[in-house]
Amino acid sequence: MTGTRAERAHATRELILTAAERLFAEHGVFAVSNRQVSEAAGQGNNTAVGYHFGTKADLIRAIARRHSGPIEEIRRRMLTGIGDSTDLRDWIGCLVTPVAEHLATIGSPTWFARFGAQVMTDPAFRPIMVEESLTSPSLVRIVEGLHRCLPDLPADVRAERGDMARQLLVHMVAERERALAEGTPTPRSTWHDAATGLIDALAGMWLAPVTPDLDEGNGP
Repeated sequence: MTGTRAERAHATRELILTAAERLFAEHGVFAVSNRQVSEAAGQGNNTAVGYHFGTKADLIRAIARRHSGPIEEIRRRMLTGIGDSTDLRDWIGCLVTPVAEHLATIGSPTWFARFGAQVMTDPAFRPIMVEESLTSPSLVRIVEGLHRCLPDLPADVRAERGDMARQLLVHMVAERERALAEGTPTPRSTWHDAATGLIDALAGMWLAPVTPDLDEGNGP
């Protein structure tokens, strides 16, 4: 492939990625066809998505990886800064701040947070986002560091609160992104401040007391 042809192909891929991310964020993954993505990307050929990316799953993975690189760089930088910290907030910050900082860097409007929320609620495509997260070395280290700060938390409660933390992070960031796109008021004026508020909430959740299971063994 010549340089010019390769450049055109790259430009087309970028147009498709941007269009797909926006449409998936605004309408959901299932509701958007490859043809709609091609049209939104200004491609006369309705098979452009399949030609450049293959399946819809491949397209979703490409969108996720488009953002995961910059986010991973921020995580690595933050991990270097905290070292072997024993402060729970440091580790929670490494979860929250990279996403917020990345979205702030892109500039409004953004669609990635809403895209992630849509994919995470779609049973067919959720495993893609989970798989991409599990392949992040920095994310694995962050979770390990967070757990080291909570040695007395029972394993089942730790797992439950991990699910809660993921839901809160995914959907609160998406809600802020939606409000910014629609021009509606937000509780915090900047992504940095929004990250701080979310870190506060997550720290409180992780450190909350655990109620003894007085009815253990009596069924749901």
